[in-house]
Amino acid sequence: MSETLKRLAAVIESRKPVNGGDPEKSYVAKLFVKGDDAILKKIGEEATELVMAAKDARVDGNKSQVLYECADLWFHTAVLLAQFDLKPQDVLNELARREGISGIEEKASRKAD
Repeated sequence: MSETLKRLAAVIESRKPVNGGDPEKSYVAKLFVKGDDAILKKIGEEATELVMAAKDARVDGNKSQVLYECADLWFHTAVLLAQFDLKPQDVLNELARREGISGIEEKASRKAD
């Protein structure tokens, strides 16, 4: 896994209030205290902002906003993973499991579970 993702996951984990994260000093700790709904709301906001940035980039050619919004979405997704005691490596493992499987086939296999 990327060293950057490992460091990000470690920082997010350290911001959990159970690990000493202070919601008065940490945005991430504040999200953890507010709970799932607040984290999910942020993911929805960031996903929408990414979609809009991508649409704008098709018009104006400025890809930098797509990059910034994607980073925001990945960050908030990492917070959600930590909320469920998951790590970015777990997502990478799942992607590796799917490697070489068609998207249609993979999706059909989930219906069977």
